[in-house]
Amino acid sequence: MSAGQIAALIAAGAFVLLVLLLAIPLLKLGRTLDEATIAIRKAHENSDPILIGANETITHVNTQLERVDGITANAQAVTGNVSALSSVFTATLGGPLVKTAALSYGISKAIRARRKKQDEKARRRKK
Repeated sequence: MSAGQIAALIAAGAFVLLVLLLAIPLLKLGRTLDEATIAIRKAHENSDPILIGANETITHVNTQLERVDGITANAQAVTGNVSALSSVFTATLGGPLVKTAALSYGISKAIRARRKKQDEKARRRKK
């Protein structure tokens, strides 16, 4: 056996060792990719019920929003009716009510002024 053959055997042994050392991480990487594929497949299978549930929830929310729209429209109609009633009340009773209040204020003020004058006259007479 010559030195070239021994060097070739050592190189072949080193290459086999290198292949064995690289084969282990490659096998582990293959297993990891298989597990990732299985996980993705399971996630895909489980996502269908979630999406169906989300679709049903959105349908239910839309139904409730339509009801709220109806309630809002009715509340707006009631607000308009109350506003109209308030305007009618103000036009019908507001003017006379203000005039009555002004009259009663004026009468009470006149009575107080008259009493004040009478009290002053009574005090002057006593002096």
